[in-house]
Amino acid sequence: MNIHEYQAKQLLKGFGAPVADGVAILKAGEAEAAAKSLPGPLYVVKSQIHAGGRGKGKFKELGPDAKGGVRLAKSVEDVVANVNEMLGNTLVTKQTGEAGKQVNRLYIEDGADIARELYLSILVDRTVGRVAFVVSTEGGMDIEAVAEETPEKIVTVAIDPETGVTDADVARLNEALKLEGDAANDGKTLFPLLYKAFTEKDMSLLEVNPLIVMENGRLRVLDAKVSFDNNALFRHPDVVELRDVTEEDDKEIEASKYDLAYVALDGNIGCMVNGAGLAMATMDIIKLYGAEPANFLDVGGGASKEKVTAAFKIITADPNVKGILVNIFGGIMKCDVIAEGVIAAVKEVGLKVPLVVRLEGTNVELGKKIINESGLNVISADDLDDAAQKIVNAVKGA
Repeated sequence: MNIHEYQAKQLLKGFGAPVADGVAILKAGEAEAAAKSLPGPLYVVKSQIHAGGRGKGKFKELGPDAKGGVRLAKSVEDVVANVNEMLGNTLVTKQTGEAGKQVNRLYIEDGADIARELYLSILVDRTVGRVAFVVSTEGGMDIEAVAEETPEKIVTVAIDPETGVTDADVARLNEALKLEGDAANDGKTLFPLLYKAFTEKDMSLLEVNPLIVMENGRLRVLDAKVSFDNNALFRHPDVVELRDVTEEDDKEIEASKYDLAYVALDGNIGCMVNGAGLAMATMDIIKLYGAEPANFLDVGGGASKEKVTAAFKIITADPNVKGILVNIFGGIMKCDVIAEGVIAAVKEVGLKVPLVVRLEGTNVELGKKIINESGLNVISADDLDDAAQKIVNAVKGA
């Protein structure tokens, strides 16, 4: 689960992180009072969407020459003008795709005198099985570009879970970020508390880009991106309350109600598969034969008829779907349960696009019998390669 920047900063502030004063607003009429409540005279007006690249993004409605989704303002009047221009419009960034995201929230923040911009993130480094800091002196940039062009400028420091962040870890991080004086002293406090926030709140990502050294030599968290492990949210009702469903795909929200692993994509072939690895392989082979998957959908190993029915309905609710591939290898998952779920869903919502079904494994013969006797116009497939070719050809009208 993702949260907005201002929510992430409030959370980190609760652990003691240095962040600027700021006010989140939902209505343009709140802008003047929000700005006047801040020290000034420099302000930053930030679009709050679940996507990166906001500063370089462009608003669809404002033309290519308009400012981006993060703007400096040198007066209260300038804040109000920017808010009126940004709120309610659609911001397009590298991460949103061409459709963009409507800006429904803005964060008005007190400005900072920046001397240096740094990069810091915390994530689970699966190569060593530990939580790790990833830091770079090249803050404020796309870290992917830094990794590609100057990988030597990225330093990873894995943390021993038994000791937490040690003085030696702090020294390595300070050295990697070239921090001295007050900034280095701030690092001694900041790095352990960020690690504490990450572990105690079951985060999957904590990214500060940029972490800045101000003109006065002190550190400040200038931006913050936080994602949480969905499987641990039951332990954190306070985090769940921060969820903004307007930033999520409606189909993904519906899928979460049934504990389905669903991610909407841009293609036109809907996929219903059991097992994440098989789902990835199914999407790959669809692309191999010249088409694009419309979703990732793993119904899981122990899916019920009701869950399968819900999954099928979610797929068919996508207007971009021009064909559906059901690919089930039954181990724990039984092929007859999949078959019954598909039939129930088709009878409820109808079937207006080609459907290819590949079943293999537990109760496969019973599953095929249920499908064949259903009266549905279903294309059977013998294996994954055969299934992929058949659904791609069916969608293309071959």
